Amino acid sequence: MAINANLINEIRPFFEKVPSAYLMALNTGQIMEINFLKGKACHRLTFIVGCIIALGLPQRGTAQLFTDKNYVKISPADKEADIIRKAANVTPSPRQLRWQQLELTAFIHFGINTFTNKEWGDGTEDPKIFNPEELDARQWVKVCKDAGFKQVILTAKHHDGFCLWPSKFTEHSVKNSPWKGGKGDIVKEVAEACKAFGIGFGIYLSPWDRNSPYFGSMQYNDYFINQLTELLTQYGQIDEVWFDGANGEGPTGKKQVYEYSRWYSLIRKLQPLATIAVSGPDVRWVGTETGYGRETEWSVVPGDQMIPEAIAANSQKDADFAPRDLMSNDLGSREKIAKAKSLVWYPAEIDVSIRPGWFHHPAEDTKVKTPEKLMDIYYSSVGRNGVLLLNIPPDKKGKINDSDVNALKGFRKQLEETFENNLLKPATLKGSTAKKTNLLFDGKDSSYWKTGKADGNLVMEFQLDKDHKFNLLLLQENLQIGQRVEQFVLQYKEGNTWKKVTEGTTIGYKRLLRFPSVKAKELRLTILSSRLQPAIAEIGLYLRPEADVK
Repeated sequence: MAINANLINEIRPFFEKVPSAYLMALNTGQIMEINFLKGKACHRLTFIVGCIIALGLPQRGTAQLFTDKNYVKISPADKEADIIRKAANVTPSPRQLRWQQLELTAFIHFGINTFTNKEWGDGTEDPKIFNPEELDARQWVKVCKDAGFKQVILTAKHHDGFCLWPSKFTEHSVKNSPWKGGKGDIVKEVAEACKAFGIGFGIYLSPWDRNSPYFGSMQYNDYFINQLTELLTQYGQIDEVWFDGANGEGPTGKKQVYEYSRWYSLIRKLQPLATIAVSGPDVRWVGTETGYGRETEWSVVPGDQMIPEAIAANSQKDADFAPRDLMSNDLGSREKIAKAKSLVWYPAEIDVSIRPGWFHHPAEDTKVKTPEKLMDIYYSSVGRNGVLLLNIPPDKKGKINDSDVNALKGFRKQLEETFENNLLKPATLKGSTAKKTNLLFDGKDSSYWKTGKADGNLVMEFQLDKDHKFNLLLLQENLQIGQRVEQFVLQYKEGNTWKKVTEGTTIGYKRLLRFPSVKAKELRLTILSSRLQPAIAEIGLYLRPEADVK
């Protein structure tokens, strides 16, 4: 279809109003009819697709949002059994699986706000106040790695628009600061430190820019793409690109229409291994910034959960605005997926700061979360099928404060002490060979204890050599098979009676359940409900140290 320049200019305002979820739907090949009025005429999808081609917006396959495994359509003719079967076979893409296996990711909020002692900048800050004279990116990364974190995400640009790299497209950056005579590049230093210490590196680029005069216009989308291109091409491998949906007013008093599909297409092209979170197609925001995930967390959810506008609607708008708690209890149960038009693997990232604020404030040095609190958060995030994104902000000198360092050291110590001895590992499993049983204790989420197709409720009875005291259960599923377990219960034998220890719903990558200490020799894990045959990868019983027991 030939469309001249005048017509392109006529329809461009329409695309500024089209929710990017519609464009994402086109990218994934869903058949969707979008109508809009032009006078009294009604133009159908074929015309719009032609316009998309003319405008150079991403088309199907360009952004490669999904694989053939992590997305599936639901047909109106599908019965409940068909939908359950499809849900059971949705699995993560390689980039999503790698992300899930990280368990712990560190967020580094650092920038002009660190020097104004504010949580929010308005874009009018003078770059000359930015001078972290003792900045040590290697210290940041080493502190994170020593605490068990496997990836660092840096706030390359926050809402104030101040860039931690010498961007060619703005003067509001480190190049106009006294730090290193304007020749410094914090993004480069952190990227190199991550590479040296062998952990992942990600970048956060705020869509909202309170400094840019372009914000609120089509020109800003080009500006944003230019800055994103700089970050994706100058610093080696990028493992995660993190967007929120923040969209307040810019200097012009206008809000911006974000071209999400264009961003995703660029990332897939330049950094195909990177996961895109949380306003993105790979990872979703869990719905709270407390560090606590859902008791029942499904990674397989209806495709309509992937709407960036919903994230934008609940993201920060001003300094006094906190994201609303969107922790509905159920996103992926049978009831929810029965009404879906598609299913996607869309796991939850759970973010929280080690301090009350996200940037460093000297007054909060005494308010850093304790090792015990961090352990509680770990159980309630990683232990609920999520990845924990913990913010650890450096101070004005450019170093992570001793208060944070000591809390993280204590956290790592408790983590190691808790999981150093799996009390169930020497047990025998009734009706199973030693070789098959060992798959449950090999420390690999890629292996699993296989069951026959005819199996109903899965029952696993364990016999220990003697009575052992324990108060923590660990379970993992092999996500390469799928997330399938819907309900389970752990019991112990007292005399001739089986008594309940604890119970749960979903497992996913990892489930951790705490309970009052029990002493027993015989135990039984029963999978009460599952979508097809469960694939249990790991099981463990542990005794939490006294410092961790409330």
